[in-house]
Amino acid sequence: MARSPVDSRRPLTLRDVSEASGVSEMTVSRVLRNRGDVSDSTREKVLEAARMLGYVPNKIAGALASQRVNLVGVVIPSLSNLVFPEVLGGISAELDDTGLQPVVGVTAYLPEKEETVLYEMLSWRPSGMIVAGLEHSETARAMLRNSGVPVVEIMDTDGEGVDSVVGISHRRAGRQMAAAIVAAGYRRIGFLGTKMPLDHRARKRLEGFQEGLAEAGLQLADTEFYSGGSALKKGREMTQAILTRTPDLDFLYYSNDMIGAGGLLWCLENGYDVPGQLGLAGFNGVDLLEGLPRRLATMDSCRREIGAKAAQIIAGRPHSGVIGGEVIELTPVIQPGDTIRRV
Repeated sequence: MARSPVDSRRPLTLRDVSEASGVSEMTVSRVLRNRGDVSDSTREKVLEAARMLGYVPNKIAGALASQRVNLVGVVIPSLSNLVFPEVLGGISAELDDTGLQPVVGVTAYLPEKEETVLYEMLSWRPSGMIVAGLEHSETARAMLRNSGVPVVEIMDTDGEGVDSVVGISHRRAGRQMAAAIVAAGYRRIGFLGTKMPLDHRARKRLEGFQEGLAEAGLQLADTEFYSGGSALKKGREMTQAILTRTPDLDFLYYSNDMIGAGGLLWCLENGYDVPGQLGLAGFNGVDLLEGLPRRLATMDSCRREIGAKAAQIIAGRPHSGVIGGEVIELTPVIQPGDTIRRV
């Protein structure tokens, strides 16, 4: 049975699964607790109904009168990516005096892993959820939509959120970087990216970057992609590969600062004139750049502020007076560093 818009924020119950599957609540309970003698066909019917509804069993039912714990689920794709520890720092600092405690789950950019993490977190009935990204499987979206708690999707505003959204427009960021590179006189431009296409935010920056180049009558001269994670060594390898294949490139735009830093080190070690002969830029504005021989051009992704504002929404400190459905778009700023020619 479809739920009406009026009760769409109400947490799903055994009764909802019972009505959707056409069996009794007691049978639903037996199936979901894996207890009792239930036929395979009935079990499959119940599990399919629960999955389609996005129902998550309540592990603390009957244990707490409030049916809530003072935990805030935080779901991120990676802990090795230098961006997310700063996001977590902003969340933790903002929740410090609220009585709420963040609990972190990592998805490795995999939709099926995100479903598992969300299922486990929501089964404890947290006080809120903060989830990186706007792209989720239908099952994950159903779980978030029907959780009955505040949900804030972070990092990205290019798309439709389940509830509240805090982030930046990655497409706009890509277009801004393209405009800066073109204005500096570069024309033979390559793009290097990791975790493609699972990293939707990097994909959107690339799309925006290509749109910005097209406005100037240009297109990418070459690309180098790697499906694994980011590392200085990988940045070196990717840079060597693309410049060996297309030696006349005059600019390299990296999907993040980590591989960009590796690329900068490789270029300097191999005698490239940076930024005269070859310009470079990354993304995120991480502290790692402070220790490089030259400061890599980048763009601040507002990561700590994103975490703080998401936590404020979860803690009931709205910025616009609305309850739920809040959208906060922050504005990243280009940091030209030493690797883009001065205009």
